[in-house]
Amino acid sequence: MKYSLSRIGIMCLALLVAGTVAVASAQTQYPNLAPKELVIKRGFTKEALSCIECHGKKMPGILEGWRASRMASAGISCYDCHVVEKTSPMASQCEGLKGTKIFISPMVSSKTCSRCHPQEVEQFLKSGHAELASGAVTSPERAGLSKLQFYYEGGGFMTQKKFTWTWGTPKEATNIERAARASGCQPCHGTKVELGPDNKPINETWPGGVGTIYPDGSVGTCSVCHERHVFSKADARKPEACGACHLGPDHPNIEIFMESKHGQLFLTQGDEWKFDSPPDAWEPGDYLAPTCAVCHMSGIGDLATTHNVQERLKWDLMHKKSVVRSGNRGDGVKGEKLMLKVCANCHGPSHIKSQRDMLDNSVGLYNKYWDGAVKMKAELKEKGLLGKDPWQDGFQELAYYLWHHVGRRARQGAAMGAPDYAHWHGFFQVFQVYQDMENIYNKRLKTGKVEEYSPVISSAPY
Repeated sequence: MKYSLSRIGIMCLALLVAGTVAVASAQTQYPNLAPKELVIKRGFTKEALSCIECHGKKMPGILEGWRASRMASAGISCYDCHVVEKTSPMASQCEGLKGTKIFISPMVSSKTCSRCHPQEVEQFLKSGHAELASGAVTSPERAGLSKLQFYYEGGGFMTQKKFTWTWGTPKEATNIERAARASGCQPCHGTKVELGPDNKPINETWPGGVGTIYPDGSVGTCSVCHERHVFSKADARKPEACGACHLGPDHPNIEIFMESKHGQLFLTQGDEWKFDSPPDAWEPGDYLAPTCAVCHMSGIGDLATTHNVQERLKWDLMHKKSVVRSGNRGDGVKGEKLMLKVCANCHGPSHIKSQRDMLDNSVGLYNKYWDGAVKMKAELKEKGLLGKDPWQDGFQELAYYLWHHVGRRARQGAAMGAPDYAHWHGFFQVFQVYQDMENIYNKRLKTGKVEEYSPVISSAPY
C-alpha cells in the first residue's frame, strides 16, 4: 500500500507539471491582450528602473523601441542618456522627478553620444552633417536664406515687416512666421534651440535636424539617422534613412539612387541582404550592390567606416559652382582616391574610368552654363539692370533655379548613375533656363529697363 501511494504521488506530480507546461504552451499559442508589464530586477540602478517603469506606463511606444535596441541589451537606459547636471542649461525635471536631485533633458545631442562613441562623433563633427548643415539656415552670414524663410515664405513681406538676422530665429518672428522654417528647413538642417523658463525647448526649435545647435553649445543629432529609440545601424544603412532629407526637386538623391542600377538591385533583392553585420565587417556578400552608406560611410575593402560623409567626395555638387572640395567641405583630391577604392570592390578599371570621366565632363558642362550666367548678371548689375528684390526679378529667380534645382539634378544624376535625372530633369532644363535668362538679359540691354513684373512662373521648373 505504501508503495502504491508513492506511485500515486509521483503520478500526481507529473500531471501537475504537464498541466503547467500545457498552460505555458497555450499562452504562447494565443496573444496576450492584457496590458504589458515590464519588470526588470537586475542590470539597472534603482533610478534607471524608475524611469523605465514610468515610461512603460505613460509612453509604451518609446519603451518598446528601446527594448528592441542594442542599448537595452548593453544595459544602457533612459537614465544614462537623458540625465544631466543640475547646472546644465538644459536641466529640467519631469513629473516623476519633482523634489529629487535628479535633472534630465529631453534633448540628447552628439555630445552625449560621444561618451560611448567618441570616434564616430569626432568624424561626424567634421562633416557636412554638423555645423555646415545648421549654418546653412541659421547663420547671419546666410541672411539671404533667412530672409527667404521668414520674410518671404513666412509672409513677412505682406506687411513689409523688419527682421534682425542673427543666429537662429529672429526675435521679431511670430509663430506663424516661424512655420516655414520649423516645418521645412529645420527637420533636416536643424536650428538653434531656444529654451523657456523651465529649460525646456520652445518656439518649435526642437526636435530638429542633423545639425541642431543645443543650448550647451554642442552640435548634432545622431538620432536623425539612427532613429530613436532603437538606434539601429541596420536601419541607418538603408537608403530610406538618407532619403528622409535627400529628396525632392532640389536634391533628389533617393530618387536618383532608386533609378540607378544600384537602386534597381536594392529594390529587387534588398530584402534578402544582411544589414546588421558589425562595423567594418559589412562587406560585399552581405549585399550585392551598394546603398548610400556603402559608398559614403561604411567600411569596405581596406577602407574603415567613417561618419564624415564628405570624406570620399571629390566635387562639391551642391553649390552654385562645382569646385574640388577643400577647407571645411573636405579634401576633394583625397576624396577622389578613396571613392575609387570603393568602386574597385565591384567594378573594373575601364568601367570606373568611364564613369568618373563622365562625371567630370558633366561638371564641366554645368560650370560652363553657370559661368555664363555669372557674366550676364555682372553686366546687368553694372548697368543698373537688376531688380532690388531678387524674388521679383525674373533673371535672378532663374539664376537660383539654374544652380539650386536643375543644375543640381544634372550634376548629381550624373554622379550616381541616373540618366533621367541627368538628362530630362537636368541638362534638358538647364539649357532652357539659361536661354530664358539670355532673353531677359538681351531685352534689358536693348531697352535699358527692368520688367515691371517677373515673367517667371513662381512654382519653378521641376
